[in-house]
Amino acid sequence: MSFASLGLHQDILQQVQTLNYTTPTPIQQAAIPVVLQHKDLMAGAQTGTGKTAAFALPLLHHILQNKPAETTAITVLVLTPTRELAQQVHASFVKYSENLPIQSVVAYGGASINVQLDALKQGCDVLVATPGRLLELIMKKLIDLSQLQTLVLDEADRMLDMGFIIDIQRILKTLPESRQTLFFSATFNDDIFALSKTLLKDPQLIEVDNRNTTANKVEQVVYAVDQNRKSALLSYLIGSKNWQQVLIFTRTKQGADDLAKEMQKDGITTQSIHGDKSQGARERVLADFKSGKVRALVATDVAARGIDIEQLQYVVNHELPYNAEDYIHRIGRTGRAGANGLAISLVAEKERYLLTDIEKLLNEQFIPQWFPGFEPDLNQLDNTPKKREPSKKELRAKALGLSPSKDKKPKRRRR
Repeated sequence: MSFASLGLHQDILQQVQTLNYTTPTPIQQAAIPVVLQHKDLMAGAQTGTGKTAAFALPLLHHILQNKPAETTAITVLVLTPTRELAQQVHASFVKYSENLPIQSVVAYGGASINVQLDALKQGCDVLVATPGRLLELIMKKLIDLSQLQTLVLDEADRMLDMGFIIDIQRILKTLPESRQTLFFSATFNDDIFALSKTLLKDPQLIEVDNRNTTANKVEQVVYAVDQNRKSALLSYLIGSKNWQQVLIFTRTKQGADDLAKEMQKDGITTQSIHGDKSQGARERVLADFKSGKVRALVATDVAARGIDIEQLQYVVNHELPYNAEDYIHRIGRTGRAGANGLAISLVAEKERYLLTDIEKLLNEQFIPQWFPGFEPDLNQLDNTPKKREPSKKELRAKALGLSPSKDKKPKRRRR
């Protein structure tokens, strides 16, 4: 199947050809015709399989087909959970519409709102935004969404995990009821399906892979190691195997900073990236990592959905995530577009329950290995009574910003 057979506008096809896109990926083959038909859609596929093009190309087609001459109004709104993902999606729209009479603008927190307002005043057909900044624009009456035709929630499950549901509900009240709504994500869960019933009208469900699966070409390895030896093993692996461009995940911002400092002492050029970093600092670190100036990048899950680096081969879970779905998105930073990748997880004994959750989600079993010289000390295992681990329901409530008590209102976080 070719892109031409999907019914896209000739100008879009010409740009696709310029970008050397030859054959649509499975998610593109399945989703593009549905979007072109103005139907609501829930689409799931592994990361790195071309989901952005699956909605961007047909939406650009709509704009070219229906845009009045010499006028600009926001007809497409794409909501993303993180600044990095917003930048990535916006860059894709710009790339796909180069030399076409279509204007795209990106808006997110942590950057000057005045710069973003100036861009909006120049005209905007496609707005890519994070919920917090968009809500600020709406509340200050600095933006007009009355002519919106399509709403896209990109990585909708992450929106819920990061507690954006209240912001999203407030945004939805300002949008035209008659619109097309699209959900795109690599993972679907019960919360997403519940949300879809309130936002989508008779949607089509497309899942080109088995639900909640990882890329086929990503080799997954689990090393059992004592907590206090994780950093030493990580530095040894990177140094002895001469790995370049290694993306490492921790659960906390402080943990990311501490690990980066420790690896620097081991002679590995390392930086950290997380939500407490300024937008400028985050952009500089990412640029240095992509260019090879930084060999290892330590990140929290804020980066799991927004880093797109061609040929990134190595991802390491220094700590397993509390939400098993995040494991899929973390290791999805490698093995993109059919390339090979290696995902390593360093698992201490107290994290075994998190590994079990991941195994249940993926419906597969990992056999932890012992790396020579870094074998766990079985005599040092903590045999004291352990605190009760939080249930998945409690973890989900925490991710959504909900209190375990039903009488407390959920908290809202902004990005």
